[in-house]
Amino acid sequence: MMITTEARPMSKEMQDCMQACTDCYKICVETMNYCMQTGGRYLEGPAMGMLRDCAEMCQMCVNMMMCNSEFMGSICGLCAEMCVRCAEACEAIDDPKLRECAAVCRRCAETCTQMSRSMALTATQ
Repeated sequence: MMITTEARPMSKEMQDCMQACTDCYKICVETMNYCMQTGGRYLEGPAMGMLRDCAEMCQMCVNMMMCNSEFMGSICGLCAEMCVRCAEACEAIDDPKLRECAAVCRRCAETCTQMSRSMALTATQ
């Protein structure tokens, strides 16, 4: 992994994306714990795996932005995709906690998509 050493001020867009990823990481971990405590249908299907994967990807996305990695645009794009999939898995279970998680995941997907597009535009200039 190549880490850019040039110091640049962090844009508002990047700060917003990092906050959305941090919020998504937290809610996914909380929701995994909730599902494990609740048991039953909450442990069936793709939700648990998607919650875990989404949390990990959000954490990686923050880490890549923190070190200004040349791959952060790609990682943000993948994070957005995973957040959408996680939201869909959560929405498949009719529960207020999972709906809350889905909403946070969708917000993160929006900011990561925007960040990925911005990075792609910057790379072409």
